[in-house]
Amino acid sequence: MKWSDLPEPVLLQRAFLFGITGIVLGALSILNSTWHFVEAPMGPLNGVSLLLQFAGLGMAIMVLRKRKLAQEFKEKSQMMILILTVALLFFIFSL
Repeated sequence: MKWSDLPEPVLLQRAFLFGITGIVLGALSILNSTWHFVEAPMGPLNGVSLLLQFAGLGMAIMVLRKRKLAQEFKEKSQMMILILTVALLFFIFSL
């Protein structure tokens, strides 16, 4: 089954999970770079964080592009796109 065939609530839930995981990993990377909890390279963690945020953003856009979309899902998708875009820009500029 293709991801684009999944119902909107499932796609929005997965987009949220991918996005929040990416935001948490990015925040951990920034905190570790500031306070040096673990002496490890943060490059791979930053990469995974950005990848997860892009995946969540892509899924939210996929929901928005569906035909005959209920207003409720449209609003949720637009809000998720806005939040993930701002978070993604923040983590890109913090590198």
